[in-house]
Amino acid sequence: MSTTINTAQVPTGVQVYDTDPAVQGSGGQTDLGQEDFLRLMTAQLQNQDPLEPMDNSQFLGQMAQFSTVAGIEQMNATLNAAIGEMGQFRVATASTFLGQQVLVPGTTARPDDAGTIQGVVDLPNAVDSLTVTYSNAETGAVLAVQDYGTQPAGLVGFNWDEMPQELVDQNTQVRISIEAETATGPATLTPSVFAEVMSVEMSPDSSDITLQIEDYGAMNSMEVTVLR
Repeated sequence: MSTTINTAQVPTGVQVYDTDPAVQGSGGQTDLGQEDFLRLMTAQLQNQDPLEPMDNSQFLGQMAQFSTVAGIEQMNATLNAAIGEMGQFRVATASTFLGQQVLVPGTTARPDDAGTIQGVVDLPNAVDSLTVTYSNAETGAVLAVQDYGTQPAGLVGFNWDEMPQELVDQNTQVRISIEAETATGPATLTPSVFAEVMSVEMSPDSSDITLQIEDYGAMNSMEVTVLR
C-alpha cells in the first residue's frame, strides 16, 4: 500500500519518490544518491528555525554518516565484482583440468596417449638401490622391472614406455611397486602417479573444485600437485 504525501508540506528542493512499485514503474528511483543528499541538506538549512539553527557538529555528523554509508556501499559493490571475477576465473581453471592428467599419491596407473606410465617417488633419505616393478593390476603378472641404482634424497622420477600395445589399447591398469635398500634395511615406498581427470565438479559458490580422477575417485583440486 502506498503512502500519500502532502506535497505542500515538503520543503522546496526536496524530490518525493513514491514507494509504490506500481507508481514507480520500471524506471522508479529507490536509492538516495549524493545529489539527493545535498538537496535534502540544502532544504534542511533553508527551513531550519533561525532561532535554533543546526550547529556545525550536527551538520558535519550528518555528512560523515552519509559518506560512511556511501563508502560501505561502494566497497560492497567492489567486493561483489571481485567475487564474480574470481568465480569466472575458477570456472576457467576447472575447465583446464578436464581430460588432463594430474599427479596423485597412488600405486596404480594407466598408460597415457603415448602409451607411457610416469610418476615420482619421494625419498626421505639417500638409498643404495631403487627398484620399480610394473605388474598387471588384474592378473598380478609382472610386466617390467627397472633398477635405478643409488639415488640421493628427494624426488626421483620414473617412467615406462615399453608397455605392450595390446595392453595400451585396452587401457590396462598397472600396479607399481617400489622397493629401496636403505641404511636401515629394505623399505617399500609409495609413489605418486599420473591419472586422468574424468570430470570436474564445482560448489554452488565456486569456492571448491572437485576432480573425479580415474581409479582414485573424488579429490579436491588443492590435493593435486602437477597438471599435464
